[in-house]
Amino acid sequence: MNKIMNRWLLALVLSLSVSQTLALEYETLPDVKAGIVIIQVQDPERTVGYTVGDVLTRNISLRIKKPYQLIDESLPIIGYERRYRGQLVGIDLSNIKHIKKEDGDSVNHDLTLSYQVFTNNVVAKNGALPAEYLRLINTESKEVVRYRIPSWDFAISPLSIFGAVKIENNMSGYRGPLLLDNNAEKQRLKILLTILGLSLLGLLYMLGKHAWLPKMGGPFAKTYRIIRKAPNTSQGLQDVVSSMHQSLNKTAGFSLFSGNLNQFFEKKPAFKQIESEIEQFFGLSRQVFFEPNAKHAVGNNPIEWLAQFCRRCRDCERGLITDKQTVNKA
Repeated sequence: MNKIMNRWLLALVLSLSVSQTLALEYETLPDVKAGIVIIQVQDPERTVGYTVGDVLTRNISLRIKKPYQLIDESLPIIGYERRYRGQLVGIDLSNIKHIKKEDGDSVNHDLTLSYQVFTNNVVAKNGALPAEYLRLINTESKEVVRYRIPSWDFAISPLSIFGAVKIENNMSGYRGPLLLDNNAEKQRLKILLTILGLSLLGLLYMLGKHAWLPKMGGPFAKTYRIIRKAPNTSQGLQDVVSSMHQSLNKTAGFSLFSGNLNQFFEKKPAFKQIESEIEQFFGLSRQVFFEPNAKHAVGNNPIEWLAQFCRRCRDCERGLITDKQTVNKA
């Protein structure tokens, strides 16, 4: 039994002495000059949520310019137990892959380092994939230098938690804010905003009074603006009726009267659906300009009726379907 214990103690002492010797050896070597080594490191995607038994992999690409050359014996050793202040770190190298490729005046080294976690605690604690030191040799001057691969910090989570835990007091500093996946809501919002925009554009086209879109600057659109500003007087009524006549003539392309309406409807069939209103307008025009005592069927407020009639003419001019039951006051 004593012999076994002595052998175990001897192996432990030798391992400690080897690790100390390697550490001292790297500490005495000078660092490689800047620009000789170009490094690219791909670390694990997340920095939290690792527990005992998990394997973390780093992909490291080194580009070493000649005449410097990597000493392969300085690559990390699988299973080497690292210590910090005399205590085992609990993160050991479990696998290594090395691919070497010549590239003109330099050599590319692709390293895949896999580390396994062998430590656990009742609360989350900090961990790190250790910094690795590589030795390089100048093949011309035989000078040996060192290059340091930086460490990578992460958090090790316990397998289970004992006692009451307050989330706000135990959030790891390595974890970012907790986010909800709102992609579906964003997509739905974009669709609804698109529908809303198209609806507003349609309403603007149907009810708009300004010439912002095609067919919105026609004769009846301009007359409608005149009617809205016209005073409710005899002179105002005459000006509005005169403007309506001008719009009808311009739309027809000839002087329009009650006797040549069929010719107008053949050229502008959209206005056929408001034939009765056009006939009422000619009756009102006759009373305004020629027969003051003549009766008309437009009610007691001719300007208000003319505004509605002009809107319906404007809808026909824009190619919209008009409906007497849905006409609103201007």
